[in-house]
Amino acid sequence: MEARSGAPRRQLCPAGVMLLALASLLSCWLPSGQAKVYSRCELFRVLQDFGLEGYRGYSLADWLCLAYFTSGFDSAAVDHEADGSTNNGIFQINSRKWCKTLQENTANQCGTYCTDLLNPNLKSAVLCAMKISQQPQGLRSWPAVSNRGIDSPEPHLVSLLTRWEALRTGRGVGWASMGHFGSHRVL
Repeated sequence: MEARSGAPRRQLCPAGVMLLALASLLSCWLPSGQAKVYSRCELFRVLQDFGLEGYRGYSLADWLCLAYFTSGFDSAAVDHEADGSTNNGIFQINSRKWCKTLQENTANQCGTYCTDLLNPNLKSAVLCAMKISQQPQGLRSWPAVSNRGIDSPEPHLVSLLTRWEALRTGRGVGWASMGHFGSHRVL
């Protein structure tokens, strides 16, 4: 027979600590699975499904350019501004006025949390962008749009937009017939 000592046996790692460590490890994998960088064609279809073609007079090409110049089609893009606000999601919607943060003094005109704008399903981001586009400035509410003139577009942008419009209509079109770019000076 073996003799037992009266001291309690020590566990190397209590079950609660092991469960906490496992949960922490799993949480590291979850956020990376939520981020999505869309392809041009994929985002075109998603925005079309949301009904953005012709919304407030803007073509899908307008909305695609907005997404491209603000986030590079990245649904989880976050940019930190000098004033402490953040630009969030595929349309880089600013927290100062449009979404709720942990700070109490945000206006939250879209009625959503800024983190919801990072969701790859884009519902909150599209709904908020639609609300912003109802402002008198339309898509020029975004600095990425208002700082870029469409009268002298970059050659690669013309090519890109021509391909998007050809996707939408099933035929190739010229720059002049590309929706409302010229009249709104969108990008």
